[in-house]
Amino acid sequence: MTLNVANCQRCGKVYLKNMYGMCGNCIKEIDLQYEKCLKYLREYRSCSITELSDATGVSHQLITKFIREGRISIKGNPNMSYDCEVCGTAIREHNMCEPCRSKLAKETNQMHEDENRKKQREAEENKNAFKTFKIHDRLKDRF
Repeated sequence: MTLNVANCQRCGKVYLKNMYGMCGNCIKEIDLQYEKCLKYLREYRSCSITELSDATGVSHQLITKFIREGRISIKGNPNMSYDCEVCGTAIREHNMCEPCRSKLAKETNQMHEDENRKKQREAEENKNAFKTFKIHDRLKDRF
């Protein structure tokens, strides 16, 4: 028999498992912080993420999480942006800036090409291995 309890990711208290991975108190606290952010954004649409964090006391990380979850929309807030997960450049959509995404795509394509070349080389070596042999291979059993 397994217990349906776990430790809260945020505060460490034991709670009944849920889809948030947090206890009820932490969920309520995060929702209150979310409400603070919304109230501030309704009044000051032109604020930046730093100004929002300073005014509400909510961390940059949590505000960024709200934005990525879609709870806070930055479409109506022209100065709102968050950091690229790779290089830290200010962005307004996705997890990475365009240069980092194109670099990742280029590296992925290069990796696939290298794997394909390696497979082709191995296939040719296997194909040629049956046609030819080295004298060393033939004589190694005798000595």
